[in-house]
Amino acid sequence: MHDMKTILVTGGAGFIGSHLCDALLKAGDCRVMCVDNLSTGRRENIAHLIGRKDFEFRKEDIIEPLLFDDRIHEIYNLACPASPVHYQANPIRTIKINTIGVINVLGLGKKHGARILQASTSEVYGDPLEHPQKESYHGNVNPIGVRACYDEGKRIAEALFFEYHRTHHLDIRVARIFNTYGPRMAERDGRVVSNFIVQAFEGKPLTVEGDGEQTRSFCYVADMVQGLMALMASDAVGPINLGNPDERTVFDLAQQILNLTKSSSKIVFTDPPADGPHRRKPDITLAKKHLKWEPEISFSDGLPLTIKDFRERRK
Repeated sequence: MHDMKTILVTGGAGFIGSHLCDALLKAGDCRVMCVDNLSTGRRENIAHLIGRKDFEFRKEDIIEPLLFDDRIHEIYNLACPASPVHYQANPIRTIKINTIGVINVLGLGKKHGARILQASTSEVYGDPLEHPQKESYHGNVNPIGVRACYDEGKRIAEALFFEYHRTHHLDIRVARIFNTYGPRMAERDGRVVSNFIVQAFEGKPLTVEGDGEQTRSFCYVADMVQGLMALMASDAVGPINLGNPDERTVFDLAQQILNLTKSSSKIVFTDPPADGPHRRKPDITLAKKHLKWEPEISFSDGLPLTIKDFRERRK
């Protein structure tokens, strides 16, 4: 067992993190260490892995120093609340996760000589003035806005990663994750897909912020996990966009969910949130070139699977 590669996934009980743990174990020849403080992650997401010899869960917080006796070969840093409801619930803590927490993770990577991947976000582009967004775009972010704890937090996290890379020659990878959806999404995390599905099931109005013409590009979680693993295995440092360029309006999404759930809910319009992006679509040229990766699961296939998972969890 000790000859196997040991991979640490911080935030491994979260939505994307738990799917990543599954995929890493399925790929085999590795041992997965999952660290999560369960503030937004859920023990249910990894319950099926508990008891496996090649999996270990530790309830810890990356804001505190991380200590591991065994050699860590790779680290995926996914620890951070990723939806507005969660990251704005305790914004100072969100900033600490992206500064103190990231420094702790980088320090662990430096100590173990590990390759370390940072799960960054399309939020680093803010409300973009460039469309679609390329990795070379420096963004349009309000540094003192209500979303700054997350988007500026992730920007400083990227800066820390690259300074450790330049100063300490740390072997890093940086992924900029665009909107991701699929089974195990938290029910009330404030994300548009989960919001609409829950509202449809409960017969409540689907609340579309603004005029509904703002766009998002949704990537199915299995595709996202394959992208993260491809980046970790590649020679590309990044940052590299990971997402699905299939762009659609929020209003179109609401209508699709109403049709698929056969809900009698109505669509209502509310005030738009502060600093919310109007258009969001990744340019994935670099991912295609360096990772040989692009999404394979269409929205028309992935959305019904997501709705099915929500329905089963509500029983």
